[in-house]
Amino acid sequence: MSTAEIERSIIKKFRKQIWCPFVKAVKQYGLISPEDKIAVCISGGKDSFLLAKCMQELEKHGEFRFGLEFIVMDPGYAPVNRALIEENAALLGVPVRVFRSNIFEVVTSVTEGSPCYLCARMRRGHLYEYAASLGCNKIALGHHFDDVIETTLLSMLYGAEIKTMMPKLRSTSHPGMQLIRPMYAVKEADIRSWAAYNGLRFLNCACRFTERVASKEEESKRREMKALIASLERVNPDAGKNIFRSMHNVNLDSVPGWRKGGVLTPFTAVYGEDEEN
Repeated sequence: MSTAEIERSIIKKFRKQIWCPFVKAVKQYGLISPEDKIAVCISGGKDSFLLAKCMQELEKHGEFRFGLEFIVMDPGYAPVNRALIEENAALLGVPVRVFRSNIFEVVTSVTEGSPCYLCARMRRGHLYEYAASLGCNKIALGHHFDDVIETTLLSMLYGAEIKTMMPKLRSTSHPGMQLIRPMYAVKEADIRSWAAYNGLRFLNCACRFTERVASKEEESKRREMKALIASLERVNPDAGKNIFRSMHNVNLDSVPGWRKGGVLTPFTAVYGEDEEN
């Protein structure tokens, strides 16, 4: 497939599955504003490369002007993995800027805690800093619909709280910077179908740690959530969609407690206020 054919497949072949949910999320959550300069963060996987192509298309055909930078952080990739990222960037017509970090070296030396969590936190900081050096006010990540509903269930089942992955966030450590997730409503199965249709091969997780303990990956909590959602959808095909929608429709009249700004409020604190007033 040529670059033009790959681009056309997003707008034509996968219009309903990818392009429309992408555009809807951008508008619904107010992810992009006029004159934004956005750093699209590319990990080398299918999600971030599709995000890059969708952002390019929106820049060309959108309702207002905004700027894009496409950044790739090399945390210590093996040469073959970095080469694959660069080859895909050339094929897809994405002008990437690559910068180095030592994240893999740090993460592989960790003996306690979650190396994946540490890696994600460190990556985020490096991406914010590099994006800011390019004059960007936002970074865009390729998290998708499945990431959102898996995070929701993980929080409930393992964190004992109801929260989810937000479509946009203000950085607490880098004032003036925001994180956006324009693929928020795009399903992973459709991203896989797009990649397969175009005969594209992308990088999976290339972390040295997960390569060393690959057998434990099967036990990861996120894989558990994928399996759980798949089992629920065999009974109710709308289960995943309803998990997603439920986080947009929280009924505070029917929950025994909630937390805002770190302050926990039990329903008993406000119970009966309407009757008293």
